[in-house]
Amino acid sequence: MEASLGRKPSHYQDFPCVAVTDLSPSPSSPPLPPAVTPSFAADDSGAPQLRLGQPGTTGNILCLSLCHSQLFNLGPLVTLLIVEEPGISEGKEKSSFSKAFKLQFRKQDEREAFEAEVQQWKNGLSHTQNGPLENGVIVAPKCKFDSKIEASSAKMYFHYYGQLLHQQNMLQDYVRTGTYYSAVIENRVDFQGRVVVDVGAGSGILSLFAAQAGAKHVYAVEASEMAEYASRLVAGNPSLGQRITVIKGKVEEVELPEKADILISEPMGTLLVNERMLETYVIARDRFLVPNGKMFPSLGRIHMAPFSDEYLFVEIANKALFWQQQSFYGVDLTPLYGTAFQGYFSQPVVDAFDPRLLVSPPSFHTLDFSFIKEEELYEIDIPLNFIASVGTRVHGLACWFDVLFNGSSVQRWLTTAPGSPTTHWYQLRCVLSQPIYVMAGQEITGRLHLVAHSSQSYTINLTMSAKMWGAGADQGGILQSSTGKLELKEPYYRLSQPQPYIPAQDQQLHQQLVPIQDGNVSSLCIQQQNIGTMMNR
Repeated sequence: MEASLGRKPSHYQDFPCVAVTDLSPSPSSPPLPPAVTPSFAADDSGAPQLRLGQPGTTGNILCLSLCHSQLFNLGPLVTLLIVEEPGISEGKEKSSFSKAFKLQFRKQDEREAFEAEVQQWKNGLSHTQNGPLENGVIVAPKCKFDSKIEASSAKMYFHYYGQLLHQQNMLQDYVRTGTYYSAVIENRVDFQGRVVVDVGAGSGILSLFAAQAGAKHVYAVEASEMAEYASRLVAGNPSLGQRITVIKGKVEEVELPEKADILISEPMGTLLVNERMLETYVIARDRFLVPNGKMFPSLGRIHMAPFSDEYLFVEIANKALFWQQQSFYGVDLTPLYGTAFQGYFSQPVVDAFDPRLLVSPPSFHTLDFSFIKEEELYEIDIPLNFIASVGTRVHGLACWFDVLFNGSSVQRWLTTAPGSPTTHWYQLRCVLSQPIYVMAGQEITGRLHLVAHSSQSYTINLTMSAKMWGAGADQGGILQSSTGKLELKEPYYRLSQPQPYIPAQDQQLHQQLVPIQDGNVSSLCIQQQNIGTMMNR
């Protein structure tokens, strides 16, 4: 696609009379009229801009950079536009901040055309540090993966999965590999004589399983350097390999010679959604799968339950005690204690725990891979509601997942639940810096809000509250509430020691914490310091 300064691309289009609402206004934001005319152009550096003008006039009320913008479809006529704008302080550029605008169109086809126009301008125009592009320069459009994922994150991701030692770690997870093998072989009727696409094929093991089940042909798509090893493994199994084609490239970019009857993939990460490969799985469905084709797996469920684990809470809190030293080589570290304390609690804990630590029966949230839209994975909002089985101190939310292989002959579940055979995913726990107290029969409510980001992971926003219990409960109300913000990409892997179980009636012996104020532990007793020191790594 050509990009010439002073000339609009051939797909230029205006959209008259669009109602726009600034959802993040600031005192310096210009007032917006009831209706605007969005148009597109390149700025002086060649970067794409969305320009909002008043209908029937020249000039622009507002110019928005599209370089790091995102669109969210809120309905047939409504689009949410998120843009990043640099902050300016004393003439120096600071970290960027986001602004949100809601755009209301008159017709659905106008909204769809606008969204397509935004993507074309984002993909078709670029700029460099050395200034605008020269006339006649050809700019290769970015694929969907590249436009939403940071290049540095993608590089590390593909490097990691391009190494045999990490593939071996997954292959030796016999719960994972054995369940996939059983799901495929026990459902030969689904694979016999069918075209299969292996999404993110890795070593190619799932492609070989599909060939064993009688697949007519398997296209193994792998973007990392592991594609070379997959080709060698396929070539080393000629009776199966003659029906397997390894394709090196991203699912969002490659072209296949035919549609697939079945997709097979292992797109699950920690908490099911980490690494954001589920989005690639859905894109593969939309690009390659025939109508009513099968997906292995076809759906996933995130399971959640409140838990109580005094040892874990003390272990995490004690990590920050380092920052309570008032003379560390003559330096007072205490100004950083509060930040360090919250930082440790911002790490989800990945380990295998005793299911007796759960305070109530779990609930679950379903993601149906056969029907979910890619955009629905950008933000996942899960309401929480539990009834406490025991009276205790709730330290946070425990999570795990399972996926279903909905074969025509046999249905198979792959689960990562506590108490089940351990997998390389383990389980995940979000620990609150301020626990809440509950009585048996008391209602626990809250919200688990997952927001995707460009580092191929999610920010976790957790709120848990204990509702009024006993006399007067019918009037509702919240007795206590605790919140936490955690980064799924930066977990605390707590895997090298057995996890203790404390009966509920004994947990009071371990609750020696001085009352907590403002989300920080002001001090810990000597007994807990000793426990934490033994457990801290």
